[in-house]
Amino acid sequence: MKKLSVLKCSIEEKIFSIRGQKVMLDRDLAELYLVPTFRLNEQVKRNLKRFPPDFMFQLTPEELKILTSQFAISRFFRGRKGWGGRSTRPYVFSEQGIAMLSSVLNSDRAIQVNIHIMRAFVKIREFLTTHRDLQEKIKELEGKFDKKFAIVFQAIDLLMDGPETPVRVGGFENP
Repeated sequence: MKKLSVLKCSIEEKIFSIRGQKVMLDRDLAELYLVPTFRLNEQVKRNLKRFPPDFMFQLTPEELKILTSQFAISRFFRGRKGWGGRSTRPYVFSEQGIAMLSSVLNSDRAIQVNIHIMRAFVKIREFLTTHRDLQEKIKELEGKFDKKFAIVFQAIDLLMDGPETPVRVGGFENP
């Protein structure tokens, strides 16, 4: 279990926002479960009824191109003409799809990994909710105080909102 605790901190970094969903790549999940990616996908294909499109989907060629350029992970996705790697586009799993994986991957490792992944998704959701609540409270305070503090609230708004144009690298947003 020592290796799992090392990977635990990197789980949140492996959650991406694609097609408006928080998802993880099959390759990253396989790495966490300590199984080859093709074995993970093999188990999923044997149980396709458990994985509707909102639980799991395959990246389009355009999404794959963006993802590989954004994260410099093309060595994992080289086709047959490359130096190995995979010849198919990766699958991604939503939070519900990852939970469903625990029913098709029956090992102690899979159970522990799923627990950590579910906690990471909850942590991200809590962060996003807290951020929204904080913005609402600041807006409420703005209404209560006079113009003297307007510049302070403008500065806080800039810090909370970030740059005027959202930073999107290659079409994907990190949560």
